[in-house]
Amino acid sequence: MGALPVFRWRLAPDGYATRRQLRTLGLRPGGQDVAAQLERPRRRRGPLVAYLYRVDLAVPVRPMTPARRAALAKANRARRTCPVCRRDAGYVIPAALGCCVPCADPSPDEGPEGSTE
Repeated sequence: MGALPVFRWRLAPDGYATRRQLRTLGLRPGGQDVAAQLERPRRRRGPLVAYLYRVDLAVPVRPMTPARRAALAKANRARRTCPVCRRDAGYVIPAALGCCVPCADPSPDEGPEGSTE
């Protein structure tokens, strides 16, 4: 395999797209290798890199089935459930905290569940 073609930011030719651009077109890479890359220069740091795929080799996105939708909802619900108080926090619990904000930093007059006694 040879070196990838490198294009400057906003100067990629037609026929190439990033994963996000493919997704907006209703496509996915479909197992193809990265075809090229974009580089956006930055001061005092290395360039930002975006990988490009060929649009003509992309395949349609698989349709969302009821089973996949249910599995996705279950996974998202698990990410919102606090392991300490077992309540739905209403947001994805940060991995740095490991539990919801009230359980991670309870006030002195509140218990670990956040209820005032």
